[in-house]
Amino acid sequence: MISDAKSLLVTLGEPGPNRAAHAFFLLFAAWFALLIFFDLFPSLDLYVAEQFFRAKTCLDGSLKEHCGSFPYRSESALRAVRSFLFRLPYLIAIVMLWKLFACYEEYGATFNAVRARALRIALSSLVLGPILLVNVILKSYWGRPRPSQTIDFGGPFDFVQAGSMAGKCLTNCSFVSGEAAAAGWLFCLAFLVPRHLRGAAIVPMGAISLLVALLRLSFGAHYLSDVMLGWLSSLVVFTATMMLTDSPHTEKKLKFE
Repeated sequence: MISDAKSLLVTLGEPGPNRAAHAFFLLFAAWFALLIFFDLFPSLDLYVAEQFFRAKTCLDGSLKEHCGSFPYRSESALRAVRSFLFRLPYLIAIVMLWKLFACYEEYGATFNAVRARALRIALSSLVLGPILLVNVILKSYWGRPRPSQTIDFGGPFDFVQAGSMAGKCLTNCSFVSGEAAAAGWLFCLAFLVPRHLRGAAIVPMGAISLLVALLRLSFGAHYLSDVMLGWLSSLVVFTATMMLTDSPHTEKKLKFE
C-alpha cells in the first residue's frame, strides 16, 4: 500500500494538469476494489483481529461464547503513543493554518501563491477527508461494530463485513478508521515538500502510518479493512482536492517551505 503510493506521490508533483486527475481515478478505483475484496473475504478481518486477542474462560456467569481482551490497549506506553499520534495531524494543521494566514499578509510580488495553494489543498483535504467523510459520515451512519464490540471478541454485537450497514453500532463506529485516515493525510503531506526531499519525507510518514495501523489493530479498535480503507480514503480525497484546484496554466510545482 505504502510503496504504491510512494511512486504515485513522487511523480505527482511534475507539471501537467492531468496528473492529479489520473491519480484520483486510480486511487478511487483502488479503494472500491479493496472494499470488494474485504466484502468477499471477511474472514481476513477476523483472523487479523484474533492475533491481538487473548481469550479466556468465561467465569462471570454470562452466556457469552467468547471472553477475553485485547491486552495491548492496557499498556500505558502504547496508550501515550496513540494519544500523541491522534493529536499530531491536528497540531500540524494548526501550524499550516497559521502559515496560510501569514501568506495572505503578503502583497504583490512577495505573495507566494504556490505555497498558499499547497496549504489550502492540505487543509481542505483534512476537513473533507478525515473530518467530514470519515468521522461525520462513515463512522456515524455505517454502524459497523469495532472488534472489541463483537461477539467473537467478548462484545454484544454480531460481526459485519466491511461496508455493511447491518451493524448495530450507533455512534463512533468502526468503519472506517478515523485515525488511519488522519495518518493517510499526514502521508500525503510528503507531496508538499520539494521533489528532491520527497522520497526521504515519505519514509517517516509511512512509518507513522504503519504505527497508527498497528495500534488500532492491537487495541481491538478497528479491523484491518477499516484501517486500510481509512488510510486510502485520505489519498483519494487529497488527489480529488488537487484535481479540482488544478489549472492548465499552472506551470510551477507545489512546494512547502
